[in-house]
Amino acid sequence: MAGDASMRSVFRRKSIDDMEDESRSSGLLKSLGLWQLTAIGVGGIVGVGIFSLAGLVAHGDPNNPGVGPAVLISFLIAGLASAAAALSYAEFAGMIPRAGSAYTYGYVALGEITGWFIGWDLLLEYIAIVAVVAIGISGYVDAFLSGFGVHLPAWMTSTADEGTGGIVNLPAILICVLVTWLLSRGSQAFGRFELVAVAIKILLILFIVGLGIFYIDTENYNPFMPSGFGPVVTGAATVFFAVFGYDAMSTAAEEAKDGKKHMPKAIILSLIIAMLLYVAATLVLTGMQNYTDIDPKAGFASAFTGVGLPVVATIISVFAVLSIFTVMLTFLLGVTRVWFSMSRDGLLPKWFSRVDRRGVPQRVTWIAGTASAVLAGVLPIRAVADLTNIGILAAFVVVCISVIVFRYTKPSAERSFRLPWMPVVPAFGVLASLFLITQLHWETWLRFAVWLVVGLIIYFAYSRHHSLLNPDRPRTRGD
Repeated sequence: MAGDASMRSVFRRKSIDDMEDESRSSGLLKSLGLWQLTAIGVGGIVGVGIFSLAGLVAHGDPNNPGVGPAVLISFLIAGLASAAAALSYAEFAGMIPRAGSAYTYGYVALGEITGWFIGWDLLLEYIAIVAVVAIGISGYVDAFLSGFGVHLPAWMTSTADEGTGGIVNLPAILICVLVTWLLSRGSQAFGRFELVAVAIKILLILFIVGLGIFYIDTENYNPFMPSGFGPVVTGAATVFFAVFGYDAMSTAAEEAKDGKKHMPKAIILSLIIAMLLYVAATLVLTGMQNYTDIDPKAGFASAFTGVGLPVVATIISVFAVLSIFTVMLTFLLGVTRVWFSMSRDGLLPKWFSRVDRRGVPQRVTWIAGTASAVLAGVLPIRAVADLTNIGILAAFVVVCISVIVFRYTKPSAERSFRLPWMPVVPAFGVLASLFLITQLHWETWLRFAVWLVVGLIIYFAYSRHHSLLNPDRPRTRGD
């Protein structure tokens, strides 16, 4: 009997009313409007996908053949799978505008242990995203300095696994520290910066597309799919990293002025804008330069250098750094808010959920920033990107299942947005995400499994006993 009660306790669920009460007293500052939220979403989606991963997947690496111009198809496959999840996120965000994103949705619909695993998953995923974006920025920093004849030594610009004589990626580490400091200044300052930076980013991509279209050589599109369809699908699993920034944006729901009204709109708007930019940019990139000549770390910089426009390449490198920077900000915001939410729920120590006078959880901000700096300094970009993707795909599976379960178990819950074609859309999201997970390398599965096992140990050793839903939990100051 005790064992049955113990098992039932891991599936206990939070109610929406409880979450709304917690949101009102969280200490987080409500300062983000619709366009700031949309900017955060676009800032999280558009960046390293265009400026780094598009070139990497098109060109290939030692373990993966290049897909050439068919990188466009990789982005469309990833975008289609992401759209199903985006609609599921939009429905939940309109019901539960609370920090935590997929962690919160899983907790409400499927129970505590599901919420815990997704929250634990998101901590790794978001930290890894910040790291992989920092690696992408470091490539453009190197390209920019090279334009002035300054060549950084290989030992400080790449990792040992990349086979270039590298030891540590020092620029990536420094970029992580800078982003952490900026986020520590508060969500209001961050929101203003993000709005301006995303506007610059969109203008830069439009400039690249508008100028690059005059240098397209249609011969570069032949062959369109040089390695067959299989690597294109594997490429979709890699670039999936580039199509889900709205997920991290939803973690800022408690800092929205009107989360129930604005969050669903911001999620959908940000994905539409991003996919239009991706289609245009990948066509230009693979049209300007043969895919075998694209620089995997700084694709557009190498493309414009290749057509005799090194000055434009230098300009792109400068603004690409700023553009990709916004992705780091969005996802570092995401990891700190998920961590904050799990701590507030008692699943992690309360020490992590303390906020300062600006409404910023400084402790988790600096811990997460430091962890991302370590990953960025020692791991190659593809390994970190794949680790990120398996995490977000797992989260998408849970969110899509949760929205189906919640629609039928809580049909009367107030929804400011209802996704269409229930349950076909979220079911497609589940199947597409599971399929993309199968395309990732076994090493990625192993790393992810180890992380989840560690999470399982922490949950049963600490989180289950200290959860706010446990009536017999140890009492601490502040309860």
